[in-house]
Amino acid sequence: MESSPLTIHLHSFGYKYGGPPADEGGNGGGFVFDCRALPNPFWEESLRHLAGTEPPIVAFMERAPDVQAFAEHAGWLVLNAGRAYAARGYTRLMASFGCTGGRHRSVYLAERVRALLEREGFRVVVSHRDAHRAEELAHAHAVTAANGGAGGQSGGGAP
Repeated sequence: MESSPLTIHLHSFGYKYGGPPADEGGNGGGFVFDCRALPNPFWEESLRHLAGTEPPIVAFMERAPDVQAFAEHAGWLVLNAGRAYAARGYTRLMASFGCTGGRHRSVYLAERVRALLEREGFRVVVSHRDAHRAEELAHAHAVTAANGGAGGQSGGGAP
């Protein structure tokens, strides 16, 4: 596929921060895979702070048969669309993977599909739109706690 002009763009994102990224190619998007039904490492305290590319998250995801089936099916769909797009001379294919926060499941799956596509010779660009947001949230909580819990908080609730 190296001689093909096709580039496959993979994105991970968090639904709580908005929908899938816009298609910069102007073709209206592509595949969108909703990963929220899969086991979530967020609910394991020791994994919560880690990113979807880190070995403990990868091990967690690889132990779950439903995650493996999801990855194989999504990978097959994108791979075969990539082959068809390359044969037609298309230059762009997009696939997005979304989970709640965009940090664990969607990142893992985008990277897993990237590995498959690159093994098959495709040029792949990956973007993890919301993976950094957990660090921003942790920083905001630390600042709030350092300020005695005051300032910058929105929403109701008694002090």
